[in-house]
Amino acid sequence: MGTESAATPTCEGVPKLLTSFVDTFIDFSVSGGLFLPPNPNPLNYETAPEDSLPSPPLRTRYPAPMGRLVAIGDLHGDLEKSKEALRLADLIDGSDEWIGGSATVVQIGDVLDRGGDELKILYFLERLKRQAARTGGTVITMNGNHEIMNVEGDFRCVTKEGLEEFEVWAEWYRLGQAMKGLCEGLEKPKDPLAFRGLRDSDEAFRARIAALRPSGPISRRFLSQNATVLVIGDSIFVHGGLLAKHVEYGLERMNEEVRDWINGLGQKHAPRHCRGRDGVLWLRKFSVELAKNCDCSALEHVLATIPGAKRMIMGHTIQKVGINGVCDNRAIRIDVGMSKGCNNGLPEVLEISGNSELRILKSNPLFENKYKVSLHSERKEGLGLLIPDRGPTQVEVKA
Repeated sequence: MGTESAATPTCEGVPKLLTSFVDTFIDFSVSGGLFLPPNPNPLNYETAPEDSLPSPPLRTRYPAPMGRLVAIGDLHGDLEKSKEALRLADLIDGSDEWIGGSATVVQIGDVLDRGGDELKILYFLERLKRQAARTGGTVITMNGNHEIMNVEGDFRCVTKEGLEEFEVWAEWYRLGQAMKGLCEGLEKPKDPLAFRGLRDSDEAFRARIAALRPSGPISRRFLSQNATVLVIGDSIFVHGGLLAKHVEYGLERMNEEVRDWINGLGQKHAPRHCRGRDGVLWLRKFSVELAKNCDCSALEHVLATIPGAKRMIMGHTIQKVGINGVCDNRAIRIDVGMSKGCNNGLPEVLEISGNSELRILKSNPLFENKYKVSLHSERKEGLGLLIPDRGPTQVEVKA
């Protein structure tokens, strides 16, 4: 009796310490060996119980940055290509550490599906967000249609490797929950993988559903912080495209509704503006194959409804010729299909300088067969200016 009473106060004094240790241990194991810097957000939305904290602020509009603005297209589960794109823009060094200083970086969405490094990319981008904040930089991640598909449980584009990665996550997550449950000072954790209607053999699917469902541990921690529509200076960022009806509905309203839905506070299905061919994450009106087929008049109307907007920057539709602009460079398409699960294209990124000059940072073609990216010594040779109304060739990829 005396031993038990003496042990309980000791245990009650260490729940936070134990939780922090377990979370760090699990993060390190799942992320491929990353230690995340302290989160600058004083409210811990990552580990708090559901509904225990208010929804975090989600910013929609930013002033034009003083430094560089860099946009990166769809990544689709390819960690190495993701790092190559970041190195190409001088944002990380050879050790994968942030060297971007005060740069602002936008990743246009579609981290998920078609590859086996989805979780590793989510962790890597989270690490960069925290590192960048220390030097005055900003890393902003966005939702693509594939993030929304996965939260809804639509796994049609998931790979075998992707399922395996989430199955490994589930094993570590359960271990962490069990470790936390050893201490009387901590609430006994629930098993997030306890689902009805799934056979025991569906463990990998069970893990992915548990992680990515509304209010799931991964969706709530990473995807709920993504923007769906973003305005930075004179540039609009959106995965698919914006129509006038979307602007009328409200950019902030769309961001808040998607965030709340991912956090489990909304209806069963994604908000209407995220679904269908005219949804902001699915639209291809401004990224069709030939420049002459792009609806430039509709684009002009949309831009006119957002004060100061000069261009719309989009992903979603693979541009086989690389990043390009149409409609007098008012529509910029940055999905180059770099992932091995898509077109296995060479990484390219878009850079916007303080005076709104647009540049395409390209990989060294000499490394094309080896899928390597030239670093600083070759970077200047890879710069290109956007050519108005260039007719791109695209690879049609469903979803």
